[in-house]
Amino acid sequence: MTDAMLDQKAEASAWFRQLRDDIVAAFEGLEDSHSEGPFAQAAPGRFEVTETKRQSDDGSDAGGGLMSVMRGGRVFEKVGVNVSTVYGTLGTAAQKAMAARGVPGIEADPRFWASGISLVAHMQNPHCPAVHMNTRMFWTPGAWWFGGGSDLNPCLEYDDDTAHFHAVQKTHLDPHGPEQYPRLKEWADEYFYIPHRNRARGVGGIFMDDQNSGDWAADFALTQDIGRAFLPAFVPLVEKRRSMAFGDAEKDAQLVHRGLYAEYNLVYDRGTKFGLATGHDANAVLMSLPPMAKWV
Repeated sequence: MTDAMLDQKAEASAWFRQLRDDIVAAFEGLEDSHSEGPFAQAAPGRFEVTETKRQSDDGSDAGGGLMSVMRGGRVFEKVGVNVSTVYGTLGTAAQKAMAARGVPGIEADPRFWASGISLVAHMQNPHCPAVHMNTRMFWTPGAWWFGGGSDLNPCLEYDDDTAHFHAVQKTHLDPHGPEQYPRLKEWADEYFYIPHRNRARGVGGIFMDDQNSGDWAADFALTQDIGRAFLPAFVPLVEKRRSMAFGDAEKDAQLVHRGLYAEYNLVYDRGTKFGLATGHDANAVLMSLPPMAKWV
């Protein structure tokens, strides 16, 4: 591994941590500023922060990170913001899965390094949309790449919320080329689809994986702007909807939609599968699951 790659890995890891800090501060600010409507009289939520560890098969240290979870707040019923940097040797199943995706040399040399941030928010008020975001960098001796995106998952859909979320994503991606937003939007539409339900998980967003144009700096800049787009895309929707009145019907719709979200994450989500298969902290991997859900 070259000194340049060591520096790039450190730069990416530090940036994911800074993005985590910015989001945690913004979400606690939403809790503090919620002063009317449902849940406003509750104590503002705060994140509980836990260090996570990954152990290799021989029990040696293989990195870790921070799991930050808020439960039962004024605005967020459950939200997790995880950041990690892990490394080691991929198991046989993970090697085969990555080889099938075209990762060069992974079966001959299964060493890996991965860093990223992952976020899932489930809201108290069913008028507020659930949301997911992640950005990450992955390295093996044969390749490096970036991935990530964000997608909106409302149980009660508002066309203007969807339009705002997508418009902010497009604004942040356009400096990287006019083809980027349509490309990543289409990818999200395909990736966040639930085949056994014949429907999308939500109203879409942007997504990419295996991003390696050959220009590390350009790909990292694109990944950073995916992360920078998240707060301005999501926070205004929460501020607009968090004080709206709701009843049993709206709450029931929220719980049913959460069942849909849980199905996707447990059956199809690539990050969930990778985290569990590579020995990362199971609680951190599964923090995306909603606190309550139902099936009809």
